[in-house]
Amino acid sequence: MQPFRVLVMLLSLAGLVGLGGFGAPEAARAEPLRIVIDQGVIEPLPFAIPAFVAAPGESRQYADEIARVIADDLSGTGLFREIPESAHVSRITSFDAPVAYADWKAINAQALIVGSVAVGGGKLAVKFRLFDVFSDAPLGEGLQFVGTVAGWRRIAHKLADVVYSRITGEGGYFDSRIVFVSETGPKNARQKRLAIMDYDGANVQYLTDSGAIVLAPRFSPAGDRVLYTSYEGGAPQIYLLDVASVGRVPLPTQGANMTFSPRFSPDGQSIVFSLEKGGNTDIYMMNVDGSGLRRLTDAPSIETAPSFSPDGSQIVFESDRSGQQQIYVMPASGGEARRISSGPGRYGTPVWSPRGDLIAFTKQNAGRFHIGVMRTDGSEERLLTASFLDEGPSWSPNGRVIVFTRTTQGADGAPALYTVDISGRNLRRISTPSAASDPSWGPLQP
Repeated sequence: MQPFRVLVMLLSLAGLVGLGGFGAPEAARAEPLRIVIDQGVIEPLPFAIPAFVAAPGESRQYADEIARVIADDLSGTGLFREIPESAHVSRITSFDAPVAYADWKAINAQALIVGSVAVGGGKLAVKFRLFDVFSDAPLGEGLQFVGTVAGWRRIAHKLADVVYSRITGEGGYFDSRIVFVSETGPKNARQKRLAIMDYDGANVQYLTDSGAIVLAPRFSPAGDRVLYTSYEGGAPQIYLLDVASVGRVPLPTQGANMTFSPRFSPDGQSIVFSLEKGGNTDIYMMNVDGSGLRRLTDAPSIETAPSFSPDGSQIVFESDRSGQQQIYVMPASGGEARRISSGPGRYGTPVWSPRGDLIAFTKQNAGRFHIGVMRTDGSEERLLTASFLDEGPSWSPNGRVIVFTRTTQGADGAPALYTVDISGRNLRRISTPSAASDPSWGPLQP
């Protein structure tokens, strides 16, 4: 039997793609469905998703839309390729009918997704089945998601996450959101407000008005709160916003001192941030209610952009203590920091991968900006992008994809959001209603 083969760059970045655990009994097939990493090129896995079976009534519309979102989610990863419906030999007219594997093999489909949709009483129910075509075996049957009709896109993303996880062995990331700064107006009078959207740019909602400049929103570990910096009072100050109610409160400040670059601890109970005092900027930590302020660095240089390791034991940050911006790591309680960046140029905005194995960063060198990744000890640095201005990386929930801000020349300085795979492939722009910057990728939604 022919196995699935997705050939991915950067085998040295261990854990990019899982090699097992697809939920189907080993005895069910001689050759298990799997992704094999063995070369420096990629061959997307071909899949088929025929029209979902729809109950009478309005179900047909949702069936088509849900199938389209699933296909777009999978194809958008660069790891999968949809076989167009015009090439299908078989048609699925009954959800429970036996699969004609030979018909799907004839068009080289290696995965087959079959679904049904029913709408009633304001509820939407989606059932689906996933098949390994070459092994003539199911990978998932009897699976169902039920939700509101208004939440049909979430159901589609959840289903796509299951398919992605069954085939790659990794956690999915489609049912997640991104908070960002929405920008409108000319470059010299730009208005900024916080916005939130689905990971793919759909369902944009605005969290603040444009009455004050806002910067650097950061999701809480649960995705229910956002920290950000606002110039509402004239000087930069940190605010805490509840996503559901859109209520916000300023965090206590130290007199007239500027506070900025906030980020939550992994348990969501503490906040690490930068505070300017007497012309000097250091990193501080406090409880999320504003109590227990403590200083973590004490140097005449600028220390900023802190980010916790997933286990909460360490903090990575940027500092110019060596004469130019570099990346350092220190214990979460403060203390001696060690420099981990060593290449030419300036390094900034480091952020720890949710997997704990990599740190993403912004790099400026030789007139170009880059988004890059390195091991937590600074080894194996790899630049993923290069442009006039790339900055501010943020990780997907599964640590596979990075979202960042790109500003191109000749675009009136209007930034946009892009994503890139940690292999350096699959650079994609996220469509937003206006210019966008400072993205923070939240966790999977509960």
